[in-house]
Amino acid sequence: MAPGTNKIVPMNPGKRRGLMAWAVYDWANSPFTTLIVTFIFPAYFAQAVVGSEVEGQALWGYANAFCGLAIAVMSPIVGAIADAGGRRKPWLLAFTVLCIAASALLWFVEPGRSFIVLAIILSVVANIGFEFGTVFNNAMLPDLVPEDRVGRWSGWAWGLGYMGGLAALLLALAAFVGAGPHLIPLDRSHAEHIRIIGPFVAVWFALFAWPLFLWTPDRAASNLGAIEMIKTGATQLAGALRDVSTKTDTILFLLAHMLYADALVALFAFGGIFAAGTFGMSLAEVTVFGIVLNVTAGLGAFAFGWIDDWIGSRTTILVSLSGLIIMSVGAVFAQDRQWFWIAGSALGLFVGPVQAASRSFMARLAPKGEEAKYFGLFALSGKATAFLGPALVAITTDVSRSQRAGLASLLLLFVIGALVMLRVPEIQKSAMVR
Repeated sequence: MAPGTNKIVPMNPGKRRGLMAWAVYDWANSPFTTLIVTFIFPAYFAQAVVGSEVEGQALWGYANAFCGLAIAVMSPIVGAIADAGGRRKPWLLAFTVLCIAASALLWFVEPGRSFIVLAIILSVVANIGFEFGTVFNNAMLPDLVPEDRVGRWSGWAWGLGYMGGLAALLLALAAFVGAGPHLIPLDRSHAEHIRIIGPFVAVWFALFAWPLFLWTPDRAASNLGAIEMIKTGATQLAGALRDVSTKTDTILFLLAHMLYADALVALFAFGGIFAAGTFGMSLAEVTVFGIVLNVTAGLGAFAFGWIDDWIGSRTTILVSLSGLIIMSVGAVFAQDRQWFWIAGSALGLFVGPVQAASRSFMARLAPKGEEAKYFGLFALSGKATAFLGPALVAITTDVSRSQRAGLASLLLLFVIGALVMLRVPEIQKSAMVR
């Protein structure tokens, strides 16, 4: 095969094992975002490691800002190199292993301010591994499923991911975090019942990710050497950037995605800290709230997967953003736990759909053979200002000394993102056939 050829290795006819294995990867990696990025570890970091919810939220914000900046700079470059090399799974494997290893090492983050730096370094490294991995996982989707089913498979996989996060939360609550007798006895005086979350996520990720690497078909290698691959990738990335610069619709979509994805990242990063600090929730209560949120988010992603293919990705994104704005206002300004629970739970119904529909929209936009590059740009749009959301929350929290004011600042990003998305036309079905 000639260098640069992106021939697809065919899937065994009549079997969906490879596609199912691809979807199960979302089940495998979601506990990382659920337990480490959103609910358990951030609250532990603020309360036990830093010793102050407000200072912890600010430090967590600065750490996520740095992480987002690193991902924004590197993801399009790595994606372009991978497109030049042909294969995606070796890259996905490398970043999966990086995330797993850093997550496992979180066990060594003990209570006390002397562990702040270690906690930040490990969480940043793990997050970089996770986010880079999603670039290549997302880029595999257009090769595995027909255009008219991209929306539902993206939604189903995202819904499966939320179910994975839910299952991990339930198991963590029963085995480690919750009050009462536990399946595994750990020393709570040294926070072992919380620190075990890192190794638990690592084992879960490794256990459920392997089917993708075993069964999901990959593109054939281009046979380019490492130096040639880098040069070709850089050249193709420059060409893709020039190409995108002439496509107003693509630019507007990437800009809209940049804004609302930034708000979502920050919302996830600070959700657990906000619930713990503003409403006095314990780590066990935060975990239960995470369980409810994952149920509603999974249901929303599954349901809207069908709707995406029916009414289009753009409309699905706009409907979801409208729901996010309304429910975010309710959750942030709730004056008691009851209303926070109601608004926060309803919020989940729109989180999964906006993420899944964004992935399917980009899958339909990306030129054939350049999916990793375009999903690198997609990751760039999700991370180019990823420092802005956490930094906005961190600075607002610092200045106002209010967690509520800090989180409320994210509403601006949701609103502007929705206004920009209104200017993006829906992809016509005839244009989706390559």
